[in-house]
Amino acid sequence: MPMLVLHSIHVYPLKAARGHAAREVDVEPWGLAGDRRWVLIDETSKVITQRAHPRMALAAAEPQPGGGVLLSGPGRASLAVPVPEPIGTTTVEMPRDKVEGVLADAAAHAWFSDYLGIDVRLVHLDEPATRRPLDPEYARPGETVSFADAYPLLLTTVASLDALNSLIAHGDRPEEGPLPMNRFRPNVVVEGTEAWSEDGWSRIAIGEAVFRVAKPCARCVVTTTDQDSAERGREPLRSLGHHRRFGGKLIFGQNLVPESLGPVHVGDPVRILE
Repeated sequence: MPMLVLHSIHVYPLKAARGHAAREVDVEPWGLAGDRRWVLIDETSKVITQRAHPRMALAAAEPQPGGGVLLSGPGRASLAVPVPEPIGTTTVEMPRDKVEGVLADAAAHAWFSDYLGIDVRLVHLDEPATRRPLDPEYARPGETVSFADAYPLLLTTVASLDALNSLIAHGDRPEEGPLPMNRFRPNVVVEGTEAWSEDGWSRIAIGEAVFRVAKPCARCVVTTTDQDSAERGREPLRSLGHHRRFGGKLIFGQNLVPESLGPVHVGDPVRILE
């Protein structure tokens, strides 16, 4: 059996913004340390993502000591944003539920409002251990998640991306490929597998941490957004629709829930437990 290893790690401090590659990171019950602890909301408290605002792909929130972030984006001066004092919360309306978080300072709201051209506010998730339970259909008692779409981590594999790029190359829009992995915004990328083998996994270990494979990841229009230009095409949804449609969902990657914690490092062995 080929040796499986952790190829790369990706943390997204601000939901929908540019990812941050890491060599090592701690696994917390609600996801990777620092992952999606910040989110933007509009004037109706609805979460802002690349679905409606693809320019979010060009903004970055680089993690800072203590949990703050350094905002940057095209044509914008950088802005350091500290973790706000937990004096009252505001509601964040996610697609499937509502979450309480703490507003950042006014300078952060102004920075992003000017960048996106709409009135937005930046919110920090102060208590990830209690604020947002996992979907009860796939959760165990007490399991929580950050501002991620639904699950603590997303796993993809190098082999499955290679297979998908081959499908794109032989499809009717080959000029849109090959696609980089950042289109899928994973947290952990595994190397050494056969293509699509992750479909059959139930439990895995990465380094010291163990994860339950909760369910396949259904993909949306964000995957058609070039993360370096914010321009949109038709792939990979076109090819996923032809070749990876399950129960009406277009599937790429697997959602993970931590069962035991610990640090993970690029190059760690990955073991399939079930």
